[in-house]
Amino acid sequence: MRAASLLLTIPLAACAPEHRLTAPDFANTADRQLAPILLQRDSDWRIGPVVYQVFVDRFAPPAPGALDAKRHFYAAPRSLKEWDELPKPGARVEGIGCMSHELDFWGGDLNSLRERLPHIDRLGADVLYLNPIHAAFTNHKYDAQDFLTVSPEYGSRDDVKSLAADCHDRGLRLMLDGVFNHMGRTAPIFQEALRDPASRSRAWFDVNPAYKHGHRAWYNSANLPELNLENPTVRARLWDDPDSVVRGYLQDGVDGWRLDVAYDLGFTRLAEITAAAHETRPDSCTIGEIWNYPEQWMPALDGVMNFHARQIMLDYLHGKMTGSRAGRLLNTMIDDTGIEHILKCWLVLDNHDTARLTHTIAERDLRRVARVLQFTLPGAPCVYYGSEIEMEGGDDPANRAPMRWDLVADDNDDYLWFKNLVAIRKRSRALRLGEWRLLDSDSLLAFQRHTDRWNETAVIVANSSPLPVAEVVSVRDSKLMNFAPLVDQLSGREVALHSGMIEVEVPGHTAMLLMPAEKPGSDYSAYKRVQ
Repeated sequence: MRAASLLLTIPLAACAPEHRLTAPDFANTADRQLAPILLQRDSDWRIGPVVYQVFVDRFAPPAPGALDAKRHFYAAPRSLKEWDELPKPGARVEGIGCMSHELDFWGGDLNSLRERLPHIDRLGADVLYLNPIHAAFTNHKYDAQDFLTVSPEYGSRDDVKSLAADCHDRGLRLMLDGVFNHMGRTAPIFQEALRDPASRSRAWFDVNPAYKHGHRAWYNSANLPELNLENPTVRARLWDDPDSVVRGYLQDGVDGWRLDVAYDLGFTRLAEITAAAHETRPDSCTIGEIWNYPEQWMPALDGVMNFHARQIMLDYLHGKMTGSRAGRLLNTMIDDTGIEHILKCWLVLDNHDTARLTHTIAERDLRRVARVLQFTLPGAPCVYYGSEIEMEGGDDPANRAPMRWDLVADDNDDYLWFKNLVAIRKRSRALRLGEWRLLDSDSLLAFQRHTDRWNETAVIVANSSPLPVAEVVSVRDSKLMNFAPLVDQLSGREVALHSGMIEVEVPGHTAMLLMPAEKPGSDYSAYKRVQ
C-alpha cells in the first residue's frame, strides 16, 4: 500500500494528556455560546451523517434458490441478467413507452440487501438510502404503479419493516425515495383515468388532448404521467391521511424520505410533506432532490441534495476555477443558506442520475481530492454504492452496474483508503457538525472546521493542479498555539504553526487534512488552560 493511503491515528489521549490541569471550565466567551448549539447538533442524527445509497436491484445478488422462486417476475418484456453482466443502452420498446435497458434486471431484493448490511455497517455509514422500492414496471421504479405496495420482486411491506429493524439494531437509519410528482403509465389508476372520463381517477391526473401524449407528463415522457397535486384527495393519499404513503412507511420504521424531483413539487407542497413527516415522526428527515441554488428550499425541507456544491467541486477539480474562487462560492452559499441548514444537506459527487466519479475524473489522486472535499465540507456525504471500491460507469445505464463484491477486500488499496476517510470523519466532531471558516489562499482551496475545543479543529487545503503549490495560509483559530504541530491525517506529515500561520507545500492532485496535536514526548502543554 502506498504511504499516502495510510491513516495516521492520533489517540484522543495524545490530544489531552494526563499532565493537563483539570478545571470546571477553560472555555472563552465565544465557545461558551457555541457549546449548547453544538450539543443540539450532536443530538440530531440528520446533521452530518454518512449516507450510503443503494439501487436495490443491483446491490446484492440473492441466493440461487431465492432467485429461482421469483423468476416469474422477470418474464418478457423484462429480462433477468447474470450478475457479472454490465448494463447496456437499449432501444425503445414499441407499445411500452420506455427503453429496453429499463426492463433489464439483476435480481437484487430487500432480503439480499439485509444480508449485506454488515458491509454498510463496517464502512461506517449512518444512513441507508434506497432508490424507489414501490411497485413499478421498470427496474428504476420511478414509474410507480402503487406507492403503498412494495414491488414484488423486491419483497413486501413486512420486508421493509424487517429491514428497518435490522438497520436500527446496527445504529443505521433507513430512508426511502418518494416519487410524488408522477406515476407510471402502467399504473392501474392512470389506465382507469384514460379509459373512463367519468372516473374519480381522472382527477388524479391532467388528461387533456392539448398535451403531446394526451396527458401532462414529466419532461414530456409519456411513461411518466404527472400527478395533480392541486387535488386535495391526491395530497391526502400521498401525505395527509394517517395511513398515507409518507406517514405509513414512517410508521413501518422508516426514518425519512428523499423526495424525487423536489423542485417540481414546489415550496408549498414540500412544506406540507415535511410537516406531515414531522408530525408522524418528529425526528424524521425529508431531503429534496434540488439541482438549484439551495438558499430558500429550507425549511420547506430539512435539507437538499447539494448539487450546487457538487458543481463547484467538479469545476474546481477540472481546473475551471481557482481554489480561492471555489472557496468564495462555497462561502457565499453557506452564508446565504445558513450553516444549520447546510449541515443537513447531502453532498453528492455521483449517483444513479450521473456518471460515476471514476468516469467524470480520470486521475485517481484527483478523485481522492474530490472525496476528501466531500467528507470535510459542511453537510452529509452521500456515497453511491460501489464508490468505496472505485466502481466504474458512465451515464445511465452504465452507472447502475451490479455491485462488484469481488473488489471488497482488505488488500484493495482503494477500499482501505475509503474506509480510512470515513473513519477520520466519524472520529471528528468538527467534520460532522462543526462550524465553517473560509481561509485566505491564492491557489489552494483552504477552509477550516471547528467546534468549541482546540483539539476538534480541522484545516483542509486542497490542490487540484498537477503541480505542487506552496503557500502561507492564516489559520483563523485563536486557541491553536504557536509552534504546535498540525498533522495531516492522510499522510502523517507535520506542519508547524507560526503566529497563527502555516507554510504548506501541497503536492499536485492532493488534499491535506490537518488536525492539531500536542508535541510528542513532551511533558509541557501550552493547551493546559485552554478548552
